[in-house]
Amino acid sequence: MKCVNPLLLAGFLATATSVQANDLNKVIDKSSAINESAQITQTKIDSIADSMQSRLQKFKTLNKEIDGLAVYNAQLDKQIQNQLDEMNAINASMDQVSVIERQITPLMLRMITGLEQFVALDIPFLSKERQARIASLKDMMERADVTSSEKFRRVLEAYQVEVDYGRTIEAYTALLDVDGKEREVDFLRIGRLELLYVTKDGSLAGSWNQDSKQFVALDDTSISQINKGLRIARKQLAPDMLTLPVHASE
Repeated sequence: MKCVNPLLLAGFLATATSVQANDLNKVIDKSSAINESAQITQTKIDSIADSMQSRLQKFKTLNKEIDGLAVYNAQLDKQIQNQLDEMNAINASMDQVSVIERQITPLMLRMITGLEQFVALDIPFLSKERQARIASLKDMMERADVTSSEKFRRVLEAYQVEVDYGRTIEAYTALLDVDGKEREVDFLRIGRLELLYVTKDGSLAGSWNQDSKQFVALDDTSISQINKGLRIARKQLAPDMLTLPVHASE
């Protein structure tokens, strides 16, 4: 057996150890570089994953908004269609209004003529006021700045005034030809049943005779009842029974 020089062996071992240490350092360095690269790569992956998650969330949000807009648009389509239907109905109504307007004007003219004839045949109370109302209606019918609906309303209003006369009691003062002399008298109207008068001095009284179309004198016994009726009409006396002559129609 050969003897190994201890010095050579020690040198060899030292050299081998140095080589291994260098290799190990290289391995460690490589491992560190790999870890760092892996860490950087993982960071990038995490960043990409977060970005994808954020984009996915935005995508879901946009999809919800799109769904909401689709529902909203469908509702708008229904509203627009309803408005179009309503416009068509309004257009049809306007056509009907034109037809009605052409028909209602002659009707109103006939109503005014009928009212004028009625006033002329009625007992002659408030003659000037009633005739002026009819004249105003005639003038109104020729005006273009008054709508047909307003014209019709005023004609009906005039009719209502005439209807109210038949169920009210009224006292008013006016001039009347009494025995060939114009005198100021107090008139008492009781619906359309009676139209009576008494002179201011209380000396003369009379009532309208619808058959003869003139006032006829009353005796003195009626004057107190007429004065009582005047006070009732003026709300100066509580309603009470009146004893007055009534002309029976033949």
